[in-house]
Amino acid sequence: MTALRSAFASLLLVVMVANPWASIAQQYSINWMSLEEAIEAQQDEPRKIMMDVFTQWCGPCKMMMRNTFTNSDVISYMNENYYAVKFDAESRPPITYQERTFQNPGWDPNARGRNSTHELSRALGVNAYPTLVFFDESATVITPIPGYKTPRQMELYLRFFAEKYTSGVQQEEWEKFRDSFSPSFE
Repeated sequence: MTALRSAFASLLLVVMVANPWASIAQQYSINWMSLEEAIEAQQDEPRKIMMDVFTQWCGPCKMMMRNTFTNSDVISYMNENYYAVKFDAESRPPITYQERTFQNPGWDPNARGRNSTHELSRALGVNAYPTLVFFDESATVITPIPGYKTPRQMELYLRFFAEKYTSGVQQEEWEKFRDSFSPSFE
């Protein structure tokens, strides 16, 4: 029995030494929360909110989760500058936002593939998946941004809304920022 424990401990040590980043990578991720949790967190520390609106069947949503939201630059920037929210646009739970409760009355627990759309998704102006919805420090919607984004594409929006956006920003300011932007995310 002691020999078996010793062999197991040796094997575990070899795996940890051979792949030291595996445990670190699992711990290093975006701090996802619900919209209600993000709004509550804004009371103590005002930050903008970035919501990833996705569905279970959406291929580009899965790619974005796998390729963009696991990128170390995206993770660091998101965790430092935003409250990150994941929202399944076809989920069932009611969500209270701006003193209104949104539901998904057509949700079917037996649905395979697509399901009905949550009322909140429609209220936020989401009509494609994935969509990033940005909110200001008062949880007011700034804008939805539809479509798959690579880390470098996402950096443009993350930096603009965190660093340059104010409620009075004009289209020309956005265009100037976009046209002169040089991404640094890998």
